[in-house]
Amino acid sequence: MRTRLSALTAITALSALVAGCGGEPLSDPVRGPSASSPAATASPLPSPAATSLEDPSVPLAERLTQALATVASGKPGSEEVREAALFEQTTARNLARGSRAKADTVLGALGRGDRAQLESDIAAARELTAMTDPQPKLPDWRILTPPTPDELRPIYRRAQQETGTPWEYLAAVHLVETRMGRIRGTSTAGAQGPMQFLPPTFAQYGAGGDINDPGDAIMAAGRMLANNGAPRDMAGALWAYNHSDRYVAAVSAYAEQMRRSPAAYDLYWHWQVLYRHQDGTMLLPEGYPGEKAVRIAD
Repeated sequence: MRTRLSALTAITALSALVAGCGGEPLSDPVRGPSASSPAATASPLPSPAATSLEDPSVPLAERLTQALATVASGKPGSEEVREAALFEQTTARNLARGSRAKADTVLGALGRGDRAQLESDIAAARELTAMTDPQPKLPDWRILTPPTPDELRPIYRRAQQETGTPWEYLAAVHLVETRMGRIRGTSTAGAQGPMQFLPPTFAQYGAGGDINDPGDAIMAAGRMLANNGAPRDMAGALWAYNHSDRYVAAVSAYAEQMRRSPAAYDLYWHWQVLYRHQDGTMLLPEGYPGEKAVRIAD
């Protein structure tokens, strides 16, 4: 019914992604290649908090604990929280791509709650990374400032109330598809909007709404998932949304973590758009392509 964009989400997120694609997640958002070649800038100077997170003399588990505590207690959208969330995102992504022994060592040194968060993010990143390949060109996307967490929460919950689809799964799909609305672009298959609908599919579930409107798109996703088994059979519903077992596993990992921990939603909202380029991982900042892509360490 839907065709995923061929190359990212999940990083990601970057979705997302990706999205993804994510994803990555990290997970990169599961999105496709496009048109421009990389013009990356050097990374901006980090804040003092970010400097301590990047200090290799501090055990990685301690830095992850610090980052997650900052996200949980800090002001949403602040530079400190954004940097802490990006650190957790990229660390999960790198651990997913490294040896399982290293990941297990780091996980074993974390407290119970932080360990559950990293386990979910690493598991999702592994799935989304397997769905994507590094691309020779940067994508023809625009990276937008997304709706705030407080603006999105009632949209997800209203969709849950009207369709029965758990809001955490809607948020997880939103995360993997477009990093919760950061990515604006049309896929090679023609999918559009924050939930990446093909126009004919959106016409079926969108109730006459706007494919690019977050409220209309999220509600349409709730209807589509409910029509395909949600909430009783979330795996089957997600598979109808994207015919990939890896996609189902990644979205489920994020959703179930949000069910376990309210802090996970705020963490995921702060994740950035990371793109797998042949020259390395590129962070596509808000304002891209007007703002240049930033190459980050792998």
